[in-house]
Amino acid sequence: MSHTQPDPGSGFRTQNIDAGNVTRLVAALDIQEANPGVRRLRAWAHEALDAGSGERALDIGAGTGSTTRALAAAVGPSGSALGVEPNPGLRAIAEERAAEAGSPARFTDGDALSLPVPDASVDVVWCERVLQHLAEPDKAVAEMARVLRPGGRVALLDTDWATTILHPGDPEVTAAFTSGALTGAANPYSGRRLVGQLSAAGLVVDDRGSQALLQDHRSVAWPLIRMLGESAVRRGALTEAQRDRAYADLSEAAERGALHMSVTMFAVVAHRPE
Repeated sequence: MSHTQPDPGSGFRTQNIDAGNVTRLVAALDIQEANPGVRRLRAWAHEALDAGSGERALDIGAGTGSTTRALAAAVGPSGSALGVEPNPGLRAIAEERAAEAGSPARFTDGDALSLPVPDASVDVVWCERVLQHLAEPDKAVAEMARVLRPGGRVALLDTDWATTILHPGDPEVTAAFTSGALTGAANPYSGRRLVGQLSAAGLVVDDRGSQALLQDHRSVAWPLIRMLGESAVRRGALTEAQRDRAYADLSEAAERGALHMSVTMFAVVAHRPE
């Protein structure tokens, strides 16, 4: 994606995505939200977070606003749900979708490293697949702890890209593909770090969950596979011939319904002590 050089606190700056790429990003986010694994982990996290009537909810990295709308529904008319989204294109989509749904969810510009809300002013915080893009995720978690009131809860959901599995194929070749997933995020091991980050910020971990996100076993996710394959060739991990052989093997596996590609997301719910 086209973006300017990030500042030291972030490896991915959504505010720098141009309008054309916003359209593609929205399409990708919509596909991800339809993934059964994403839906199951979100449902678990919403239940564990237990946002209730009259509470103040904050969604960090709101994207298209689907979770902000869900939080607005949970807290009801006596509560409030604010989505923080730095990209103006995504924020416009979120506002448009909220209006179409008749949702009172609101959206504002802001950054995970400097949240635009006062200390101890929020009852529930949601942050999904944001920390993996930050070079300094600990600072973002400290910001979440700052804005939570005593007794307030937070749900962190993120991917651990080292859990990527691609099958079938020669193990060394598929390892060259999957290792490329570690180069696409500033914080690729984010999923395994959530518990420690929350504890370091002075929060108490209440529950943990995980979910493997499975690609369709009957079709190859070519945009992602080609990105990983080209990365492996550029790094010298594979020859072009090895890459092309892998492409053929994966296509054949998909035709007979034997393809496996997955990555695991983790979720942690915690609270700020009274």
